[in-house]
Amino acid sequence: MKKTAIVLFLLATSTLMFACNNGTQQKEDPPQQAKAKSGEVVLMNKQMFVDRVFDYATTHEWNYKGDKPAIIDLYADWCGPCRMTAPIMKELAKEYDGKITIYKVNVDKERELAALFNATSIPLFVFIPMNEQPQLFRGAADKATYKKVIDDFLLKQ
Repeated sequence: MKKTAIVLFLLATSTLMFACNNGTQQKEDPPQQAKAKSGEVVLMNKQMFVDRVFDYATTHEWNYKGDKPAIIDLYADWCGPCRMTAPIMKELAKEYDGKITIYKVNVDKERELAALFNATSIPLFVFIPMNEQPQLFRGAADKATYKKVIDDFLLKQ
């Protein structure tokens, strides 16, 4: 009897935890993407990547779909250097509002996109100019470094 009660308790607890986590995830992710406004970092999923950046399923030759240069920040919530660069990306999104778009891709949730860029270490930044091949930048850096890449490579200033 005691073993049955413990098993039922554990089963109920596991079910409740799964339901709570699953419900939270479904409620959080779409609004973050839908709420992305001008001057903000945009949380990107696979479908958004295919629609706005590159449809890698139909072609292997790079063809950027965006209307302005972009940065894709591949990150994970548990990554310390990723947490250090997140506020910098937010500041840059505001400073370069209307000139570039900054996207974030959670590598734990979007494994296919992480594999596409061979994100074996994070943070990984993909700098996408308008008419050139994208360039990868691995690791965290200071704001001045990112600004230099934006000005010299993305905007050619």
